[in-house]
Amino acid sequence: MRLIILLLVNFLLFTFPNAWADDVVKNDAPMFSKVDESLRAELLLYAMSLIGTGYKLGGQSFDTGMDCSGFVRHVYSIATGILLPHNARAISRTGMKIHRAELQLGDLVFFNTMKRTFSHVGIYLGDNRFVHASSSKSDSVMVSDMGERYWVKRFNGARRIL
Repeated sequence: MRLIILLLVNFLLFTFPNAWADDVVKNDAPMFSKVDESLRAELLLYAMSLIGTGYKLGGQSFDTGMDCSGFVRHVYSIATGILLPHNARAISRTGMKIHRAELQLGDLVFFNTMKRTFSHVGIYLGDNRFVHASSSKSDSVMVSDMGERYWVKRFNGARRIL
């Protein structure tokens, strides 16, 4: 399983090299520094290693399960040392607000999944995909496509932490 995750992360890194390039600017977004690149790589690698971890409302541990905000909080804390709140709405108040067209690897994406804004959060992987702890379908940490009708209708916004 770990080999599959490492292959997937390598695929993402080499398929989307411009997202990591120092000399490329898209959508007038700020360029990544080398520190940001390293942190983003660590963040994505660690997030992908947790695929299949069980879902638990209020959970923050890969041993007992995680909810969406617990997953994001745990990944950011371990991979970058940044401690985020354990609530999707509270997390949405951190970082820099960005438009969907400006999404970069490691940005946070928010959705309305409980009839209230910013009730679900995940980590953007590139290619319109994100990793998140889901209470439906797999009841675990999984990768989803933001182009699916369900997610398109519920997208609330994005934030850049790194």
